[in-house]
Amino acid sequence: MNWNKLTSAAQLDEIKEESAKQPVLIFKHSTTCSISAMALSRMERNWSDQLGVKPYYLDLHANRPISNKIVSEFGVEHESPQVLLIRNGECVYDASHMAISFAGLQQAV
Repeated sequence: MNWNKLTSAAQLDEIKEESAKQPVLIFKHSTTCSISAMALSRMERNWSDQLGVKPYYLDLHANRPISNKIVSEFGVEHESPQVLLIRNGECVYDASHMAISFAGLQQAV
């Protein structure tokens, strides 16, 4: 799995544009949380590029202002860990904690 790092709030505009061509996943990860580490590992172990989703990884500790902007841009309450599926510039699916799964993402796509 090849993560695209989300390190700039300006990238959110790019993600919205990209999501018109293909779905985009944002994985909000807390590097100090064992639940977040487990959710990330499960996603990576089950990931398939054949799904056609472009994955972005957000390190919450290094980039908290970006997470705050995600709340306002996509209208999804902050949780950690959390995944958001963006399609046509809007969040069409989100899950957090133990609800994060590749199977759930597949169904949403």
